[in-house]
Amino acid sequence: MTLTVAQNMMSAASALIESFSPEQRDVACWPFPSNDERKLWFYTPTDHGGLPLAHMGSAQHRLTHQLLATALSAPGYSTASNIIGRENLLDYTEGFTVGFDRDRGRDPTLYYVSIFGSPSMEHPWSWRFGGHHISLHFTIDQGHVVAATPCFFGADPASTPLLGPHFDRPLGSAEDFGRELVRSLDPNQLAVARIADVAPLDIVGANRTRINEGDQSLTLPEVWRGRFDEQLDHALAEAHRATAEQLGFTAEHDATLALTMKPKGLTAAALSNDQREILRAVLGVYIGRLHDDLADGQLAKVDESFDELHFVWAGELEPGRPHYYRIQGGDLLIEYDNTARDANHLHAVWRDLSLDFGGDPLAEHYTTNSANDHHH
Repeated sequence: MTLTVAQNMMSAASALIESFSPEQRDVACWPFPSNDERKLWFYTPTDHGGLPLAHMGSAQHRLTHQLLATALSAPGYSTASNIIGRENLLDYTEGFTVGFDRDRGRDPTLYYVSIFGSPSMEHPWSWRFGGHHISLHFTIDQGHVVAATPCFFGADPASTPLLGPHFDRPLGSAEDFGRELVRSLDPNQLAVARIADVAPLDIVGANRTRINEGDQSLTLPEVWRGRFDEQLDHALAEAHRATAEQLGFTAEHDATLALTMKPKGLTAAALSNDQREILRAVLGVYIGRLHDDLADGQLAKVDESFDELHFVWAGELEPGRPHYYRIQGGDLLIEYDNTARDANHLHAVWRDLSLDFGGDPLAEHYTTNSANDHHH
């Protein structure tokens, strides 16, 4: 079924490329595999690489969103649209200040699209879409979507009041199902799963291209494209330090939560049937971001190693308090963190440690020998 999705992606990406001026094409289009650039990813309000919506016309916005919609489920697309719109809310929350060396610190037009190689049903190519709190990557080979990770969604604010009063929580289910699972654990299970009483400031893997044994948290200045001037760099580092101090997050906590190839925490095999269903619901929130035809294959892959999955919790169990969880096993790594802004700033990533960006075999197998694959 991924054949149909790949066909739709190819058509949408081709239409978008055809709409580009030569100057736009020069910014948006890259060779494949172009590993150095293609394997960079971000979730901060930084230059994500490629052509931003800010430098496109309205018709090109429509074509970009059309491409995005080929990859995502209806709820996934709705969530992505909500996250983009949250830049306006965040701007409001912060008093419409200028920041990050930009005319507008929080800007819903600074979401970027990049296309690597020529969209094709025969040859490999890939594309990405990213901006603040969204980072999506899709690799297509021989008419099939062979990779859909890293797949990052975040939300700041994570919860905001609507009229009613109701609350707008684009990633609320990732939080609620995770908490439902940890609160379902008996004391013995909880002792294994909750490996730290303080949550980290961010997802531990951050925006690394590859996860390696022993990876620990990165500091705030390290997760941008390049470093800022000394003053802003120092301000970000100081903000990071102050938040760590406020949370009580120490080097010992960091070491405890370090990523390891042998997963930490409580295995799915040690869960009751009811608890396993909650774990499946958590997984569904992440994999359900994708178009249904892609999600089915991903869920089947996870099912093969379901009993090997491990669940880790760090931080507090009550809503509105800083917390973190991780699900790891087989090739799957899910990280979720909600600590900043009084636990109202949420990061949630899903990775396939063997197939992120299409995986090493794909990148090594192909060379950029097609005349159409050069950077125009």
